[in-house]
Amino acid sequence: MKDIKLFENKKIRSNWDSEQEKWFFSIVDIIEVLTESPRPRKYWSALKSKLKLEGSELSQNLGQLKMQSEDGKFYLTDVADTEQLFRLIQSIPSPKAEPFKQWLAKVGYERIEESQDPEKSIDRALANYLKLGYSSAWINQRLKSIEVRKELTDEWENRGVKKGQEFATLTDIITQAWSGKTVGQYKKFKGLKKENLRDNMTNLELVLNMLAEATTTEISKEHNPETFEDNKRIAKKGGEIAGDTRRKIEQQTGRSIVSSQNAKILKEKRKNKELE
Repeated sequence: MKDIKLFENKKIRSNWDSEQEKWFFSIVDIIEVLTESPRPRKYWSALKSKLKLEGSELSQNLGQLKMQSEDGKFYLTDVADTEQLFRLIQSIPSPKAEPFKQWLAKVGYERIEESQDPEKSIDRALANYLKLGYSSAWINQRLKSIEVRKELTDEWENRGVKKGQEFATLTDIITQAWSGKTVGQYKKFKGLKKENLRDNMTNLELVLNMLAEATTTEISKEHNPETFEDNKRIAKKGGEIAGDTRRKIEQQTGRSIVSSQNAKILKEKRKNKELE
């Protein structure tokens, strides 16, 4: 299960391995948080070399997982479990080391709680979005979009679509069909880098994206695609239906739904409106 965790409002890519019952975290993201380095990959490369020269086996025992990068694509990324991170942090001079260790322990405990009561994961997602300054109305839409996305990815898995690049390809097709832009183009349009595209959509953008994904799911269930090419055609059809809706709304309102605004701009506008 892929996820994004927050440490001091900074995003850290993570993955829950249900077989090993462990969290795995992106090392580069953690280094960026702890060191505030503008080039965390270079910092990690130098640290790996240093550890190797010192005879440490830590860097050799680390794994790699495909994680989504700034361009929306998935790349192999160095990851570490909680135990490995505790050891790694000792090699990174940072005033945030102790708070981060406490955060790691808390994340592990929360996962145990969530496995016993799944509603807690929803509550924590709600709390995280509120902490980041999103409105309650937007958060309700966002949480619903997560549910819709999960239904779609479950359907893709049932049809033999592979996680990673194939998921990304189909997502690109859906997004371009309804918005006129690929995920990468959309993020660039909004001035985003690492940020999640959906976290930077307006309410109406989220609604149309949900419509595209929910429609794709229903068409897939009806037509039972057998090949990846079949899934691509269905993804395009699902996105086009939402695209038709977008154009009809734009004809009535006289303005574009696909917005260059991102979460930072939207939150600042809402804050200024509240002060008026």
